[in-house]
Amino acid sequence: MKTNTHIDVELIEAYKSGNQNAMAQLVKRWHVIFCKKAFWIVKDADLSKDIAQDSWQVIMEKLHALQKPSSFKSWAFRIVYSKSLDALRQQQKEQVKGETYKREQIALEYNNEENDNALLKEKLLKAILTLPMQQQHIIKLFYVESYSLKEISDLLSISVGTVKSRLFHAREKLKLILKDKKNRY
Repeated sequence: MKTNTHIDVELIEAYKSGNQNAMAQLVKRWHVIFCKKAFWIVKDADLSKDIAQDSWQVIMEKLHALQKPSSFKSWAFRIVYSKSLDALRQQQKEQVKGETYKREQIALEYNNEENDNALLKEKLLKAILTLPMQQQHIIKLFYVESYSLKEISDLLSISVGTVKSRLFHAREKLKLILKDKKNRY
C-alpha cells in the first residue's frame, strides 16, 4: 500500500509530465484540507475558499520548480499560510481605511456644524446691530450676560414690563430680519 506522500509524489511527477488529470487528483486530495487550514487562520469560510483557490494558482505555477515532490505538503501549506496572512493584512488595511474614513467624515460634519454655527452667529450679530440701541442693550444683557429680567430692570432703572416689552420687540425684529435675509439667499 502506498503512503500519502508516495501518492502525492506520483501525481506531481505525472503532472510535470503533462498529465492534467494528475493535477485534478491532487486538488481533490488537498483542496478541503487547504480550505480548513485557511479557515483556521482567517475565521471566514468564504475567504478561506478564496485563499485555497489562490493557493492552487500559485501551486500550479510553481509546481514545476518544486525539487522535492515529497515535501509537497509542507510547501503547499506554507503557500496557504502566506496567502492567509496576506488576506488578514488586507482586511486590516481595509478596516483601518474604513475607520479613517469614518473619522474624516465625523470631523467634516463637525467642521460643517462649526461653520454653520459661525455663520449663524455672524448673521445674528449683524441683525442685532440693526436694532435700536435700547433693544441691543436688552438683548446683550439678557442673552449674552445672562441677567434676569429683574436685574436688567434694576440696572437700567426701568420697569420689568418695559424690559419684557423691549425684549419681545427685539426678538420679533430679529425674526423678520433673519427671515428676510434667508429669503434673499
